[in-house]
Amino acid sequence: MLLIEYPPCSTCRRAKKWLDENDIVYETRHIREQPPTAQELREWQARSGLPLKRFFNTSGQLYKSMQLKDRLPRMNEEEQLALLASDGMLVRRPILVDGDRVLVGFREAEWGPLKNERGNEK
Repeated sequence: MLLIEYPPCSTCRRAKKWLDENDIVYETRHIREQPPTAQELREWQARSGLPLKRFFNTSGQLYKSMQLKDRLPRMNEEEQLALLASDGMLVRRPILVDGDRVLVGFREAEWGPLKNERGNEK
């Protein structure tokens, strides 16, 4: 299981705390130091079943300063993937990659099933 995170992010810290409290084993990857590639994002988006726009960190300063709310609708999918891959700070986090499952953002209700499936692996 891989957790793509930005350590100062409070949501990422909550996700890690939740994983730890539920004894779920995971590896971490710093999104700013090792941003996802366009190919990884393409694969994760397909596995997640989510629209690509859900992978954008819409509350981030970079997203706002680039005025992406107005620009994204005019961009095709390849342009959006290239943009996401250009800077990890544009990507919503955390991202949890577990086989065919990809969870974007931390919502305990969505992550809850992991407790029964992956708990007590340490």
